[in-house]
Amino acid sequence: MLRLKKLKIISRASKLFIIASFLSCFLFGPLSVLASEDFQISQSHSFVANVAKKVSPSVVRIDIERNIEADEFESDLLDPLLRDLLGDLGTYPQKERGQGSGVIIDSSGLILTNAHVVERVDSVMITLQNGNQVDGKVIGTDQVTDLALVKVDSFSGLESAKLGDSEDIQVGDWAIALGTPYGLESTVTLGIVSSLHRDINSLGFSDKRLDLIQTDAAINPGNSGGPLINSNGEVIGINTLVRSGPGAGLGFAIPINLASKVTNQLIAHGEVIHPYLGAQLVLLNERIAKEHNQDPNALIFLPERSGALVQSVIPESPAEEGGLRRGDLVINADGNEINDPKSLLIQVENAQIGKPFQLLVLRNSKEINLSIKPVALPGIS
Repeated sequence: MLRLKKLKIISRASKLFIIASFLSCFLFGPLSVLASEDFQISQSHSFVANVAKKVSPSVVRIDIERNIEADEFESDLLDPLLRDLLGDLGTYPQKERGQGSGVIIDSSGLILTNAHVVERVDSVMITLQNGNQVDGKVIGTDQVTDLALVKVDSFSGLESAKLGDSEDIQVGDWAIALGTPYGLESTVTLGIVSSLHRDINSLGFSDKRLDLIQTDAAINPGNSGGPLINSNGEVIGINTLVRSGPGAGLGFAIPINLASKVTNQLIAHGEVIHPYLGAQLVLLNERIAKEHNQDPNALIFLPERSGALVQSVIPESPAEEGGLRRGDLVINADGNEINDPKSLLIQVENAQIGKPFQLLVLRNSKEINLSIKPVALPGIS
């Protein structure tokens, strides 16, 4: 009986140890974070508090102002006869104001943010965490990736954030969003990485080329352009949008590896050139093809395999000039297997302007090699 009591005591002690260990991990984060010399850790604070304390000085508020032309009188409020009498009333400039967030990525004064925060602005005001305000200048924007670079004059005490590697993150990792939602500076929210490689086209943005990080960390208006960071205090993404309506509460961030690539191009050229073929694509796989081919009214027979099916070809585009046709199934691009439109777009993005881009397509059950020379995406360069 005495031995049984001892075993019960040991069993209870083991349970208490397990519970204590779990609470410690939840409240204070990974042990690697606690042991890091980069953080002055206090056992009385969570790992989120310590990470936020380290990164917050590099997070800024961005206030913008742009001129818009507006009618002197709202035309729909005027009686038609009075409008004819007054004639052309003309326009006058109005000020439109907006707000977003950004993150300092270099102590020389480079700030990374969203393109939609600073596009077509007349003035940019940067507010630092300590309350100091400085004028900013837009170095360049890229609407396709929704990224922009702003520059402020360098001065003593300007702190930059450490950039991480977005290829290293996994679903379930901690995700901490920093920014100024609704103008409230130094706001921190916590969540996890909910998904990776979320295609922005599936969210209704057909003019973008982005695979996004999905997170349940709260991202609100004004958070746009702020950093998404990991448990080590490294920037892994740039917050860009939040889903409203059905699925509300899901936030999305641009991977920092892509942001770094775009930043380098904006610094070097002031713009980002995106290769363009001029074809609209849809997904084709064996199941979709079989369902189509079983339809007695089907006009064409589709190959029962995966690839990027050409739905249409833009007139006078590189795709048309290179011989690509509606109904072609792209199965290989520059030696890389193509299983869907997304994989083809990745290869196109890595192609070089004006240099042959090799495609292998299926047309009428025959494999055909095509050579297409991409041009710069119209309206961007």
